[in-house]
Amino acid sequence: MSESLLNIQNLTKGFPIRGGILGREVARVQAVRGVDISIDRGEVLGLVGESGCGKSTLGMLILRLIDPDAGKIIFDGQDITTMPQSKLRPIRKSMQVVFQDPYASLNPRMSVGDIIGEPLLVHKVTSSKERRDRVMDLLKLVGLNEKAYGRYPHEFSGGQRQRVGIARAIILTPKLVIADEPVSALDVSIRGEILNLLEDLKDRFSLTYLFISHDLKVVEHISDRIAVMYLGQIMEMFPASELCEARHPYTQALVSAIPVPDPDAKRERIVLKGDVPSPIDPPSGCSFHPRCPYAKDVCKSQEPQLDKYGDGFFAACHFIDEMKAHSVGSELASK
Repeated sequence: MSESLLNIQNLTKGFPIRGGILGREVARVQAVRGVDISIDRGEVLGLVGESGCGKSTLGMLILRLIDPDAGKIIFDGQDITTMPQSKLRPIRKSMQVVFQDPYASLNPRMSVGDIIGEPLLVHKVTSSKERRDRVMDLLKLVGLNEKAYGRYPHEFSGGQRQRVGIARAIILTPKLVIADEPVSALDVSIRGEILNLLEDLKDRFSLTYLFISHDLKVVEHISDRIAVMYLGQIMEMFPASELCEARHPYTQALVSAIPVPDPDAKRERIVLKGDVPSPIDPPSGCSFHPRCPYAKDVCKSQEPQLDKYGDGFFAACHFIDEMKAHSVGSELASK
């Protein structure tokens, strides 16, 4: 616990669906369901999963941009789950976010200098001159020249705008940065540059990242550990360097979809049948069982717990020990 910067315990969030003349709640979207995660100081935890699985909602819950229905959020030793905004405000300096859309997340009416320097103004950290000097230093650090200070977001490319967003996120030297799909809206040629920038800034400022993405290969590149999310729950967690040793059937399907750069190399593609179940009415038992090729009767009635099955490996599966024979690592080792 002493090494953990963030601990979330049994975190749950649902969104009401209202209908009728009175606007009463008729159903509820179960976006996040009983998530347990810890992130150590200086670590990069990659969070991966299909669109709509609750990754971004989890990030917003951690930042307290939305309030959870149940569970706990322990940040830097403090329980911020129900902390009032007046007490939470000073803590927000230590928790920042890089959004997915590098244009929509920037105010088009503000210059780049004002956008990056705004956190310093809001938290009354520096004087006007110190604020300008700090912004100028950060512009150089993220790969933009000083002329960018007085320009506006529409004058920049997508990659340059994301550099502005990153500069804004780190200007307060936070402890935790939540990067919510920071490269998914960028050209492939630019993604590597932004990922390298994030890694350089992490080392320079001793940052801790929660890196959210649907691209497992990108997550593998930048992360120390990976958490796989499905229908609002964590299915598996493991060291990023051991991706091919992951055993959960859902993780194996994601790994099998990663393009192989060698044209002669072959990897059996695991195609999941059916669609992702509705988060309004999640399946009983294991939420993945309607699409799992190895599901048995117990999977339909009993929900598996996220249990340890190896050094740094955790999975929510009733038959995780049996999955070793079907893992991608075993497949590659046999060829």
